[in-house]
Amino acid sequence: MDSKASQGCKQVSQRNAIGQKLTDLAWQGERMYAGLAGGVLVNAYLKIRQRRIQRFLNATANSPAVQKDVLLKKIRRNIESDFGQEHGFGQIRTIADFRNQVPIGDYEHYRPFIDRVKQGEVQAMFGPNTKVLMFALSSGTTQEAKHLPITREFFQEYRRGWDLWGVQAYWDHPTIRTSNMVQLTSDWQQYQTPGQIPCGNISGFARDSASFVARWLYALPGILMKIRDPEAKLYTALRLTIDGMRIGLLITANPSTLVNLAKLADQHRETLVRDIHNGTLASSFDIPQEIRQALQWRTRRPLPWRAKQLEREIESTGHLYPRDFWKDLGVIGVWSGGTVGAYHEQLRNYYGNVAFRDHGLHASEGRMTIPLEDGTSSGILDILNNYFEFIPEEEYGSRQPTVLEGHELEVGKNYYILLSTSGGLYRYDIQDVVRCDGFQGQAPMLSFLNKGAYISSITGEKLSGFQIVEAIRKGFKEFNFPLELFTMAPEWGDPPGYVLLLEPGFPQSSYSHLAETIDQHLSKLNVEYEDRLNTNRLRPLRIEEVPEGTWNSMREGKLRQKGGSLEQYKHPCLATSLDFLDSIQGQSLSTQTYQ
Repeated sequence: MDSKASQGCKQVSQRNAIGQKLTDLAWQGERMYAGLAGGVLVNAYLKIRQRRIQRFLNATANSPAVQKDVLLKKIRRNIESDFGQEHGFGQIRTIADFRNQVPIGDYEHYRPFIDRVKQGEVQAMFGPNTKVLMFALSSGTTQEAKHLPITREFFQEYRRGWDLWGVQAYWDHPTIRTSNMVQLTSDWQQYQTPGQIPCGNISGFARDSASFVARWLYALPGILMKIRDPEAKLYTALRLTIDGMRIGLLITANPSTLVNLAKLADQHRETLVRDIHNGTLASSFDIPQEIRQALQWRTRRPLPWRAKQLEREIESTGHLYPRDFWKDLGVIGVWSGGTVGAYHEQLRNYYGNVAFRDHGLHASEGRMTIPLEDGTSSGILDILNNYFEFIPEEEYGSRQPTVLEGHELEVGKNYYILLSTSGGLYRYDIQDVVRCDGFQGQAPMLSFLNKGAYISSITGEKLSGFQIVEAIRKGFKEFNFPLELFTMAPEWGDPPGYVLLLEPGFPQSSYSHLAETIDQHLSKLNVEYEDRLNTNRLRPLRIEEVPEGTWNSMREGKLRQKGGSLEQYKHPCLATSLDFLDSIQGQSLSTQTYQ
């Protein structure tokens, strides 16, 4: 090639490089402008919505009267329903009337009525002009998923609770107002009932029904929830938000989802960097073609400058965790109560020094609490939207337990919580155990401890999931071990005892001492357990390893069997059945035992 041609090629190359640089700068400028515009929008929205926070706090000063009004409004709305007719809703004037007419019940009590609503017979549970928007799916105690009716009124109340939480979180953290939000949700249109009512995840419906301000903040498009494969869905979420977008708030229900997200980012770091560099979405993931096409406007632009940034992070740290690419992340909204709170130390390793804001005790059945501060799972009872009753933990299951309203609770005591909602559930036993931490006005501040089902008692020791997690968390901390997924399960023998199941990754030489340390902490937390150990009615804890990938396989199997979504899945830190160990051993449990 002659010198003139060579010089011409060089000039073209330089112009292309300059053009790419200008394009990249323009792209970054668009992102910055969008962030600033979003900040102005959010600030204006917060100033208006702060009044709702104050109204909520003011209402707590007269919680009993507020709760009575909330209940009677729900009763009057459904007087003409078949359920209301059968339970004498027309005769209910007081709380005492309500308790006389309506028994405490679980999902099975409502199943016949819900099955009729699924067929299109809305009057089975609801009054005239009631619109059932969808059924929220949740894992049940049987093989069939629970279908929870979401009426227009229920959804409005559900959204008001989330609005209070979100407004306070953004108010307390001004730095996240100019950044985007990653919220991991699932599809609300997975299938339809015979009555043509969609079934799925309520968080997905909330995402699609969000206000203009919320939609401005969302980093992920709604179509993402249509991806069925869990790994493909998480990878796509990473691919869409690792491109330099400023992420300030990350929300999902379960911290185990965030652990999986971080591990996936590091596991596929080379693929992510390549996708960013080339403007692609890896073909190795199970993403339907129509979704790939719909996402092209977000994935087709090559960003070599961003790829170089990510490569430098990997070279510097040896990994690619969210803390390496979401530099502006300020708040993680995730459950922290009960057994899942133990994940937080592990999450800090992956996500950095961020604030944790528990988004409250809530389920498909309804919201129960609204935390308004960082670093605590304790939240104010959601007195404006649902009606609540409580049974002292020690009386649960008795024929005539004491039933209390929120203002009658005692600080430091544990209770089972009952819900009455606009979703057609009354005195609904969700089997959640909560602790009263104090009061805001006359409304209790509550922390979730564990599901009532998560009590194991081989010989009267009554170990709770909360106690198990506390003891294991303290034991792992003493050994400087990261707290990974685990399950503690009962095992029959002479004498019987408990087995702590772990996936590989810890020094096996430490297992014997670790088991002793955990037993010491458990004994301090539960005197009955200590007594059973000392009297040889229980043998000491032992540790066994399960093959790598066991917990993922178990999660996928449970979701297939019982329904629910990836975000709803709760790993069982405590198994209560003696059959659990046999089922895991059927998956090639390591025979090596440490005691």
